[in-house]
Amino acid sequence: MEKIIDVKEKPTLRRWIPLSLQHVFAMFGATVLVPFLVTLNTPEHTVMLTSTALFTSGLGTLLYILITQGKVPAYLGSSFAFIAPLISISTAYGFPYAMGGAFFVGLIYVGFALIIKFFGLQWLDKILPPVVIGSIIVTIGLNLAPTAMDMAMKGSGDTYNLYYVLVATVTLAIAIIASVVFKGFVTVIPVLIGIIGGYLFALFTGWFFPEHALIDFSAVATAPWFGFPRLVKPEFGFVPIATFALVSLATIAEHLGDTLVTSKVVGKDFYKNPGLHRTLAGDGLATSLAALFGGPPNTTYGENVGVMAITRVYSVWVIGGAAVIAIILSLFTKFGALIQTIPVPVMGGISMMLFGIIASSGIRTLVESGIDYGDKRNLIISSVILVIGIGGGKLFFPLTDQLNFNLEGIALAALVGIILNLVLPKTLNHKEEKAAAEAKQEGNTNS
Repeated sequence: MEKIIDVKEKPTLRRWIPLSLQHVFAMFGATVLVPFLVTLNTPEHTVMLTSTALFTSGLGTLLYILITQGKVPAYLGSSFAFIAPLISISTAYGFPYAMGGAFFVGLIYVGFALIIKFFGLQWLDKILPPVVIGSIIVTIGLNLAPTAMDMAMKGSGDTYNLYYVLVATVTLAIAIIASVVFKGFVTVIPVLIGIIGGYLFALFTGWFFPEHALIDFSAVATAPWFGFPRLVKPEFGFVPIATFALVSLATIAEHLGDTLVTSKVVGKDFYKNPGLHRTLAGDGLATSLAALFGGPPNTTYGENVGVMAITRVYSVWVIGGAAVIAIILSLFTKFGALIQTIPVPVMGGISMMLFGIIASSGIRTLVESGIDYGDKRNLIISSVILVIGIGGGKLFFPLTDQLNFNLEGIALAALVGIILNLVLPKTLNHKEEKAAAEAKQEGNTNS
């Protein structure tokens, strides 16, 4: 298909605004869901604001465009891979330490970018082969599954509620229908449509049955009209940094895949021009910048790549326009307060699909990479990663009276997976073993 607007082309203002709004719709649901979930599942309950996530996604996207020399039309939104470490580190150490870990992630990205610039990509395949990457991504999605079910069944409380299940089910059904049944642009924004549909369902049922009301607009009424995201001073600790650093290995691999997909959609080789080192550095510095404002780590969004594939509009000016709109929306404090009124079961319903998609994308990575599980080496690596990551594995021992080493869940699973991949001897894959056995048998028969 012929492109309608190329990367460097600037559309007229009449077309520019609606084209940019499409990208805002595409990224909005997932971007605000991350801070919503982090805040809901941490003791402080004011940890991360949805308006801040919008602000840092827009600001990070503009920084990314600058670093990539305006050659890559990619939107940066909140990364789901870091939900678990954001929650666990905020709970155990405090929110500033979570932001310290997130800030350090950006520096790791930059470090990898410099190594790629000077040494190429071959070394990365040895550390993070598909069997490790895919298994970690599966673990990330399934590790979050209990959170989704608790929100869907219990809301923000501890008691099962059948009405919550109904709201979550309706939300999930609307999102699935939007994704599978509808056509065109609507299929790119099923998360947003599901949230809006679930919200309206909860609002209407709350009017007819006040005892089940889940939405309270009092916070919207009292919120000021305008506000600016607060700066956060990151705190640095060994365990928070190690936790975020290990998870970042999976997101770096995700970045490589997203950049490759974007290249295929646009018809340009972004690995070569502006270079993978620039796209990785842009992603990383955007994440470090987000941490300074208390926002979640960023990642390039597949939803916005989907918009480009459908519309065949690849203009970086359109992506930049979406970033500016996101920043403007984030400054309206009442808008942020309105987002906070979204009922927990609505987010639970949408999370059931989103977290499953994360896990499924890991399975897709394994399948498309042709991982042979007839090879016991691959089977062992995946098995150990999944059990440690999903089962809540923990490595804990005191270093001093004041300092403990504590590594658990996804971070520990990633570390163990990388070590196993490096130390386990290479073996023939299942097909080669079978061919060798058949050749040996044939030789014995002939003799």
